[in-house]
Amino acid sequence: MGHLNLPASKRNPRQWKLLDIISTIFFGLVLLFFLLVFTPLGDSLAASGRQALLLSTSDPGQRHRLVALVELGHHHQPIEACPADSVDHMPCEDPRRNSQLSREMNFYRERQCPLPDEMPLCLIPPPPGYKIPVRWPESLHMIWHSNMPHNKIADRKGHQGWMKEQGPYFIFPGGGTMFPDGAAPYIEKLGQYIPISGGTLRTALDMGCGVASFGGSLLSEGLLTLSFAPRDSHKAQIQFALERGIPAFVLMLGTRRLPFPAFAFDFIHCSRCLIPFTAYNATYFIEVDRLLRPGGYLVISGPPVQWAKQDKEWADLQAVARALCYELIAVDGNTVIWKKSDGDSCLPNQNEFGLELCDESNDPSNAWYFKLKRCVTTTSSVNGEYAVGTIPKWPDRLKRAPSRDLVVKNGIDLFEADTRRWARRVAYYKNTLNLKLGTPAMRNVMDMNAFFGGFAAALISDPVWVMNVVPARKPLTLSVIYDRGLIGVYHDWCEPFSTYPRTYDLIHVAGIESLIKLPGSSKSRCTLVDLMVEIDRMLRPEGTVVIRDSPEVLDKVTRIAHAVRWRATIYDKEPESHGREKILVATKTFWQLTSASH
Repeated sequence: MGHLNLPASKRNPRQWKLLDIISTIFFGLVLLFFLLVFTPLGDSLAASGRQALLLSTSDPGQRHRLVALVELGHHHQPIEACPADSVDHMPCEDPRRNSQLSREMNFYRERQCPLPDEMPLCLIPPPPGYKIPVRWPESLHMIWHSNMPHNKIADRKGHQGWMKEQGPYFIFPGGGTMFPDGAAPYIEKLGQYIPISGGTLRTALDMGCGVASFGGSLLSEGLLTLSFAPRDSHKAQIQFALERGIPAFVLMLGTRRLPFPAFAFDFIHCSRCLIPFTAYNATYFIEVDRLLRPGGYLVISGPPVQWAKQDKEWADLQAVARALCYELIAVDGNTVIWKKSDGDSCLPNQNEFGLELCDESNDPSNAWYFKLKRCVTTTSSVNGEYAVGTIPKWPDRLKRAPSRDLVVKNGIDLFEADTRRWARRVAYYKNTLNLKLGTPAMRNVMDMNAFFGGFAAALISDPVWVMNVVPARKPLTLSVIYDRGLIGVYHDWCEPFSTYPRTYDLIHVAGIESLIKLPGSSKSRCTLVDLMVEIDRMLRPEGTVVIRDSPEVLDKVTRIAHAVRWRATIYDKEPESHGREKILVATKTFWQLTSASH
């Protein structure tokens, strides 16, 4: 019996549905193939796939194997680039990671570092259109827009003189929220009450600094200001400051001491920084007091000083200052100026905040991940002469051995030998190794293992500023650096540093392997690969790295340098120096993401 030839409308509906599905899948796959191969969608999907791979933490074993290959020199390709959206990535200040944490005392805006195994092992790329930065001193007033194309501050704060876009540049008129006509007239006003010029004051801290025009303007007065602000809604304010060549640091006053020694700053400034100084029983004012030298000056401009609807806050602020025996120098409009007592605080006394003196077990210069204390630091807890007016004026204080160098045995002898040694070494760097120190090519400099700050002191006649980093597990010599009139921070180099990518022209380290070792041990706490990837993140394209260490360590460093795309050369040390160490000088190559990497 023959088959009936039914019309299409009479066919089995189940058979028709099955054919439809198979045909649809087939043609869909063909279309997807063409989209992936011949359109930008394929590139973007590939990039997101690479991002998922790079940011994945599911297989730490794979990361360990890659680190081992790089250390041995068996990884013959450069370490892969991070995704395009990571150009401004700071591992310890990652809003996506930190937003889930407690808001109490701004804990979520402090450093919150991932473990090494949780961090992608990749190299941060520059943004599209990145240019070698404008040289100092022109950079104080203008930077390339393409190097950080973040218009949010210019749009919101342009009317206050912070910054504005002009052609291919951002320009900086020098203003701020409390000084929209520029920092210069504001500083001139402060100079009526404070000895800003003349060398009495040298080290300053600017809290909640915006784009750091205040600190930038003080440079011409001989004051070296370290400006800080958190990573917040004013996207990249510290990045702008560093691109301008102004000393700056990403930092939040929250639950921990700030990473500075006691009595470090001659002058502390807050211009509308909005720090609640009297909250939590005046804990934040007490921390400022820990950092301010006896005889130093505290200036607060903006709320709550004679501010509408903030009468109680203003009264509380004055009450705390009185309890600490600060001398009121002036209230000028919305600006208050206090001078800290030269001697010990007048505590204990009756005060509404319950302020008490810290006991003798408290080391006021211990400030790395150290929880804020609600007690007042006494001058008797810190040996030496460090009050404003008793230490030499700038620049004499740079070369004079501070009495606080007794933090290490034979400190005065070590200080003088260290000063001579670094004068010789820096001369060798300039004359024999031909480093561009003293030229406009170098402005932002870091010393990763600063000890007494001898390297920075030897550069004092050059147009640079130096971030002196004292490793937190080594002797706490940062107080000596501040007594000399230099600036710096504590840090543990097994964690990322609190700065944006591409912020330093020169990074210097003597004894790089000591930064990752347990003190007195040959065991490493972290890897040299991770440390060098972090150095690469901080360094500007075409920037320079100088590493001093033994030949064996520099062999390792050289192998890793190839993987992070540096051009490296090893030199003999200067003839006058003893020991086996050699010097590696490397240049970070200027590479860009290819279109396929986006």
